[in-house]
Amino acid sequence: MLEIAISVLIIIGAAFTFIGSLGLARLGDFYTRLHGPTKATTLGVGALLIASVIHFSTTGQGVSLHEVLVTIFLFITAPVSAHLLAKTALHLRVGSLAPTPPRAEAAAAAKAQRDD
Repeated sequence: MLEIAISVLIIIGAAFTFIGSLGLARLGDFYTRLHGPTKATTLGVGALLIASVIHFSTTGQGVSLHEVLVTIFLFITAPVSAHLLAKTALHLRVGSLAPTPPRAEAAAAAKAQRDD
């Protein structure tokens, strides 16, 4: 039964990691590319680490805490690094492929008229 649970966690982890990596490679702009790996890959690596904890804790080597430390480190650093990357992109005015909201278009047009 444990082998089935470990296998399912490995498959789930690999699938989410693949989806996050595919999102990084295929999505259009910086912000959507940032979204894929930070969400899906974190979940995928978390499932792989849980499978590792179960495997090494049940093989008679005692409770495995190395994976718990890696999980804590991952869940703390991934959101912080994604936030810092997004803030830097906003500061550098990295463009987005998303359509501009109507209010922002109207404000930009009004500013352009005032500047002329």
